[in-house]
Amino acid sequence: MSKEWQVNEDKAWFKKWWPENVPKNYDFEKITLGEFFDRQRKKYSNDKLIFYLGSWMTYGETGEAIDIVATSLYNLGIRKGDVVALLMPNCFQYPICFYACAKIGAIPTGINVTYKPIEVLHHIETTGAKVMITLEAMYSLLVKPIIDKTNIELIIYTNVADLVTGSKSFKDFIARKTRKIRKGKIDFEHSYNFYELFTTEPNVPDVKFDPTEHTATYIMTGGTTGVPKATVLTHFNIICNALQVRLVLGGEQPGMGVIGVLPMFHAFAITAVLNAAISTGGWMLLFTRPPPTDELLQIINDMPAPKGFAYPGAEILFKRIADFPDLSPYPNLSGKLRLCVSGAGPLHRPVQEKFQERTGGRVVEGYGLTETTCVSSANSLFGENPVGTVGMPIPGTDWAIFDPDNFEAGSIADGLPGSKYGEEHTGEICVCGPQVMKAYLNKPEATADTLKTWDGRMWLLTGDIGFMRDDGCVSIRDRKKQLIKVAGRSVFPTEVETLLMKHEAVSEAAVAGLPDAEVGEIAKAWVTIKSEYVGKISEEELRKWANENMTYWKVPKLIEFIDEVPKNLIGKVQRRALQEADPLYKAKYGK
Repeated sequence: MSKEWQVNEDKAWFKKWWPENVPKNYDFEKITLGEFFDRQRKKYSNDKLIFYLGSWMTYGETGEAIDIVATSLYNLGIRKGDVVALLMPNCFQYPICFYACAKIGAIPTGINVTYKPIEVLHHIETTGAKVMITLEAMYSLLVKPIIDKTNIELIIYTNVADLVTGSKSFKDFIARKTRKIRKGKIDFEHSYNFYELFTTEPNVPDVKFDPTEHTATYIMTGGTTGVPKATVLTHFNIICNALQVRLVLGGEQPGMGVIGVLPMFHAFAITAVLNAAISTGGWMLLFTRPPPTDELLQIINDMPAPKGFAYPGAEILFKRIADFPDLSPYPNLSGKLRLCVSGAGPLHRPVQEKFQERTGGRVVEGYGLTETTCVSSANSLFGENPVGTVGMPIPGTDWAIFDPDNFEAGSIADGLPGSKYGEEHTGEICVCGPQVMKAYLNKPEATADTLKTWDGRMWLLTGDIGFMRDDGCVSIRDRKKQLIKVAGRSVFPTEVETLLMKHEAVSEAAVAGLPDAEVGEIAKAWVTIKSEYVGKISEEELRKWANENMTYWKVPKLIEFIDEVPKNLIGKVQRRALQEADPLYKAKYGK
């Protein structure tokens, strides 16, 4: 076994909680995404891979579509290193176009479909995209207003229902569709209907490149410093993380479904939905947008899934199921949601316990960043877990706690003898592994601030603050940038949110710091009250309860009840949006 990504098996996290069926280390092969897919395609050719809008595509059919689109893109002049922007929600076309680009060495980059035109322009400028594959409906809304400011040379337009075959065979369906191709209302000179690509016979060119160096995708992120930038993820990064997830899930599991509510422009979905399904020999259940909870429950209840479902998502998705009034109409739900991982923020224990009690499934907290291709650690899906942690690093991944202001001083705790464990030794969480990004695109200073060498290996400074316990598991306190300093004392928003949610009336909470002349900063909590408690508790009563149950400096100085805590499309709480809209923040910073 190669020693390049081997973790010392004397590390503390291997001693107590490590699941028996998950290897501690793994020999990661250096192959391309195209090779990765074709191996699974050959093994599972006749098995189902994608379910979307009532239609199935098998591994074989998806592979054929990928080869046709790859050949067509190459014939249209797209070459290795060319950037192809994908502006579409989850649909058949997304994984097909993603892998078609990968096969010819082009670089797909997914654009957030909730963006405004100026944000689309920023993404295109940042990544250097020259080709766009977009929904026809999104062109007029998001692309046309800014297209003359870009370097886009070619547009391919499609519809969410394209490739939805119903009960027809894939080949017959394509043959019928390509006999009469409808030209859309795209006024861009060099534009093609997606079905025009299928008039080409598959003949994918053999494009050579080093998978450890060649870029597979650019994914936008706020990064560890909050400034929007593009992460550079290689083929090796993505494949390693897919294999790591497969190991965490217990190996290949043909027939296992992966619920694809997360949007594929995000790293979480690329790894935990698209590539988790492919690497396990499973299949993915795709949704254009998150469905109403009753609709999702009905689909899960009705879908044949002999191996059950894996469901990656943010806590809010599991909370909606946990809080659903009546689950009795879904008798087949019990036990189906057996491999659920909550990310993009903390999983609060009340939500976890209620979800598991009501569904008979299992949900654990995981941790990762776009800079780690998504997944860095997770609690065990098969056995007991430590309370209040993000678990253990996944196979091939190392982590340590460093001084947030002095990385060069070495680790505070790394899981080996001499480590300083416990909350009193809080510092910055740093990660080392084959899934760690190559760089930030065209941002050498930001890259140098985030990727640093220690003990002969490259480490990612995550920007997250936490501490290591003596069992090697890590508890996250908060983002480095979101730490609140109240009269010199550290207040961690996540901790205060967790404590507030222990009140029987509180459904959700978001906490952020606001400027204060006397103590520097104060904590404010924005709280959503459960419907049955609306009008029965006041903000002052909740603050009084907080005073009785929390250390005084952690008690929010201000509490405001709001109808809903804002979240992004992934389900991540948007504290900054609440903070910047507050009058105290505006008065100080003039925003």
